[in-house]
Amino acid sequence: MEFLRPDSLAGALAAKAANPGAVPIAGGTDVMVELNFDHRRPESLLDLGRVPELHEHGTDGGRIRIGAAVPYTRIITELGTRLPGLAMAARTVGSPQIRNRGSVGGNLGAASPAGDSHPALLAADAEVEIASVRGTRIVAAKDFYTGVKRNVLEPDELITAVLLAPATGPQQFSKIGTRNAMVIAVAAFGLALHPEQRRVGTGVGSAAPTPRRAFDAEEFLAAELDWDAPKPIADSVKRRFGDLVAAAASPIDDVRGSAAYRRHALGVMARRTLTWAWTEYCGGSAKCA
Repeated sequence: MEFLRPDSLAGALAAKAANPGAVPIAGGTDVMVELNFDHRRPESLLDLGRVPELHEHGTDGGRIRIGAAVPYTRIITELGTRLPGLAMAARTVGSPQIRNRGSVGGNLGAASPAGDSHPALLAADAEVEIASVRGTRIVAAKDFYTGVKRNVLEPDELITAVLLAPATGPQQFSKIGTRNAMVIAVAAFGLALHPEQRRVGTGVGSAAPTPRRAFDAEEFLAAELDWDAPKPIADSVKRRFGDLVAAAASPIDDVRGSAAYRRHALGVMARRTLTWAWTEYCGGSAKCA
């Protein structure tokens, strides 16, 4: 197996163009598992650990630009106040060692339906920056996933960054698994309130072939919320929102849970995250939940 180790983004893109089958590796939290279990045996690995551009974050036109290899730990500590939903999701990823190595770029590259960052990215309207020697393009997160562990990347392309607007309203993330920590999600849900646009963002994880948004649920809830004079949300609204989120999923039965359980769990998580987010929007008043 050939091991390619560029020390610049230009070098990495040139190496990927010359070796389209090379598998990118940064933190290695997904790739090394596949290699160790002999699920994948690529001809070459493209080590991105020495590419400084991928390990930086900053701003881009008012949005936060997170390099593809910025680890979850740094997202939590350095960006948590501006991207609370993504930070919440990052805190649920694996162990401290995994969070120190794993990244959102790696999560996107693997494109697993159960990836923890996906619901938060979808709810926040994230965009994915993709580059090759041919140029750079931006793809909305909702359009990035094409199937189970498949995405829109061309053979010569690399994920270079994720772009998100700083949160202007409450964001929440919830997942359920077969134990309390270091677990693959049975189902996950992300929620973001966008008050300035009178809009709601959602993200459904581990309950369909790809991560996806619950568009009908978003439209329903945005119309029901009293953005200017917050008041308690009727139970009927919470239930309907949960039902629409569950209806957006297309789960399967597997060793971690049944399709029926996943739908039920999504409805519960949708109602709970809505309660938490709306309470925060109301200034922390439990009377408004």
